[in-house]
Amino acid sequence: MKNPIGNLNKVFDSRIRLGVMSILLVNAEIDFNSLKQLLQLTDGNLASHLANLEENGFIKVHKGFIGRKTNTTYSITKAGEKAFKEHLDGLENMIKGIK
Repeated sequence: MKNPIGNLNKVFDSRIRLGVMSILLVNAEIDFNSLKQLLQLTDGNLASHLANLEENGFIKVHKGFIGRKTNTTYSITKAGEKAFKEHLDGLENMIKGIK
């Protein structure tokens, strides 16, 4: 019997990282405050999950300025998109296997 959780990526076990990746999959890029608001998280909590995704090469961080104010945006990398889609496929196959 094939391992039903074999295609699942441990990085995406967290509902927060799952949420971040889902948002980035449908948005070319998004800023920190919008992500924080959408996911209803504290700065520190979101920052630690974003750091994890960045360390794994799944998201890209863009730091810039709007006027004199710093603006940090995030986008999904090709590797992140591939890994996340494989994770979603794995979840779908696991659910189908349970029925």
